[in-house]
Amino acid sequence: MEMHERQAALAALEAEIRHCTRCPLHRSRTNAVPGEGPPDAPVLFIGEAPGANEDRLGRPFVGPAGELLEAMLERVGLIRDDVYITNVVKCRPPGNRDPLPEEIKACKPFLARQVRLVAPEVIVTLGRFAMERWLPNRRITRVHGRAFRFGSRLVVPMFHPAAALRRPEWLPLFQEDFDRLPALVDAVRLWRQQNRVPAGLHVETVEEGKPPAQLNLFGQEE
Repeated sequence: MEMHERQAALAALEAEIRHCTRCPLHRSRTNAVPGEGPPDAPVLFIGEAPGANEDRLGRPFVGPAGELLEAMLERVGLIRDDVYITNVVKCRPPGNRDPLPEEIKACKPFLARQVRLVAPEVIVTLGRFAMERWLPNRRITRVHGRAFRFGSRLVVPMFHPAAALRRPEWLPLFQEDFDRLPALVDAVRLWRQQNRVPAGLHVETVEEGKPPAQLNLFGQEE
């Protein structure tokens, strides 16, 4: 798909999300929050659900958690306009409660289409609800910052910025995980374009029913 076609398809998807009535959350929202960013973003960030600020403005990560996310992007030489940012659930749950399984299920096709259209090198899941889309039954305190191979891209679970703000002891870990992000993007690009990966950089793959195996980017067990 050509870039202008991807951009148009993504804009159409975002408009569809803004008018979605697939679950009861549409009744209490001010605005749906589809997500935002360029259609060729190298990194796709996926959070949990919009909060009060996001619901009011219709944009993802615009409160304190968004300020921390932008600071982390700047830390690794990126700006917000370089990446695509969205959530697992596109409308604010009342009282900022956890999203319900049926709400996640209703939004799942939207997220799948966003991933397909943006086609990022790296997906960063922020918090456990986004992580569970690819890594169910894991504890984020154990897998944060580790890279998992899914097809031709990597999925990297990280703490949600709001959690890092609530738990100051997690902030250095959040920073360390972010510091590895540029190298992971470069690794995937080399893998796709030149069929090679920087020495010493490893990822993991998950086969259903088996624990993760330590692999290099060519799928060879170390």
